[in-house]
Amino acid sequence: MTATPDAPVGQDRGASAEAQAGHGPRIAITYCTRCNWLLRAGWLGSELLSTFATEIGEVALVPDATGGVFTVDVDNRRVWDRAAEERFPEAKELKQRVRDLIDPDRDLGHADR
Repeated sequence: MTATPDAPVGQDRGASAEAQAGHGPRIAITYCTRCNWLLRAGWLGSELLSTFATEIGEVALVPDATGGVFTVDVDNRRVWDRAAEERFPEAKELKQRVRDLIDPDRDLGHADR
């Protein structure tokens, strides 16, 4: 089957068979819509996908309108909470925390230095 962007729902769009089967962790980035944090959530999601392209099953951006929310969960395990940390994550430290859960032996290269 050829992957095309306009393939009908349920047909192959180019994702790996493992990702299509739901293998790999689900990363949920919940962000405040009232605070306009969608771009930050999307950027961090793309950073995680670039780094862990074959290890991640899904990155979901989850809008939340309750105010001030910015959290990152890996399979329902909280790895970042803006309120608790009192800041947003740097891409490097978020990658390290995600790596520690999904592939602890992996070297992140410059992100580990």
